[in-house]
Amino acid sequence: MTQRGRRHPVASSSARPSTLVLGCGALARELLELVDRNGLGEDVDVRCLPAPLHNRPELIGPLLDEKLTELAPGYDHVFVAYADCGTGGEVGRVAGKHGVEILPGAHCYAFYAGLETFSALAAEEPGTFYLTDFLARSFETLVYKGLGLDRRPELRDAYFGNYTRVLYLSQREDAELMAYAQHAAEMLGLAFEHRPTGYGVLGTAIAGLAGAGSTGDTTSKTQEAAA
Repeated sequence: MTQRGRRHPVASSSARPSTLVLGCGALARELLELVDRNGLGEDVDVRCLPAPLHNRPELIGPLLDEKLTELAPGYDHVFVAYADCGTGGEVGRVAGKHGVEILPGAHCYAFYAGLETFSALAAEEPGTFYLTDFLARSFETLVYKGLGLDRRPELRDAYFGNYTRVLYLSQREDAELMAYAQHAAEMLGLAFEHRPTGYGVLGTAIAGLAGAGSTGDTTSKTQEAAA
């Protein structure tokens, strides 16, 4: 089922948001914050697919297709807050079918850090396990317990034996999230590094929605920011 983001209050009972942002549940907090920060509450409706799909990328495309078919006709403009996210191009194919934009890059780590910066980070140390704010907060439930490491800690080497570090790409400055990220590295027995990224291309894309209802195009600004 779709996780629905907060529908922001509108000016009158006859008004409705003109833009739909349909995104990953792992981005829900960030999407709502960016919509508020850019003063788009009256114009943008945020809805999200379930965050656990982060671990089941083969399910993203079909559900995204279903939800776009259901929801998109009710809006003047639609933006999909997903990159490829391990779907083997399926997100892009679904977006093309519906004529909507998506985020650039392979995953959230790339569009937060910036595509060139992420490529450099990956080349610098291929054995890197990345965390975002969402993954730092939900690491124990989504990753550690999700992979069964709480029950079978011996599986740690099978999953993470080739990793050398945890790199936390933070969206906000938050001492509690930093502690969560450091604890994740400790649980995996890996070195910890931190790089603040802010919201990266996601922030640029949401800011660009200010004129999307009339222009229908946030792609060029998003691509420029990704470079």
